[in-house]
Amino acid sequence: MTIRVFIAEPADAPRFATLHDDVFDGPVDPGLLDRYLAADHLQIALATDGDLIIGMCSGVIHHHPDKPDHWWINELGVAAPWRRQGIATRLVAASVDEARHRACREIWVVADPTEMAEGFWQSLGWTRTGDRLAMFSREL
Repeated sequence: MTIRVFIAEPADAPRFATLHDDVFDGPVDPGLLDRYLAADHLQIALATDGDLIIGMCSGVIHHHPDKPDHWWINELGVAAPWRRQGIATRLVAASVDEARHRACREIWVVADPTEMAEGFWQSLGWTRTGDRLAMFSREL
């Protein structure tokens, strides 16, 4: 097993043709993928085993008028056959490195308050800063 972890660029779009079904919530739309990879404030770290994408960590760089840039990890996923092998840790590390490279001052994630999620993020040295998770949305 040779796992490679890297930040995807627009030229990496063809790689998404060989994607394990368990990485994203649904099929990747080529038009949305191209738009995502072209946006400078959107980033995605990929993990590949050979040509197969087996994991990802997507993020958003937030720009504010009153504080330095920060990075929000939106989603983290590793296909089941590759879990518990340190791949998620490597994906997060790639995102942290890219956030530093882009002069972000903070990186954060909102995770379900489960033992597994808390254990993972705390094992990376991250600090829990909230007590509850509440998500609100509205269809437009």
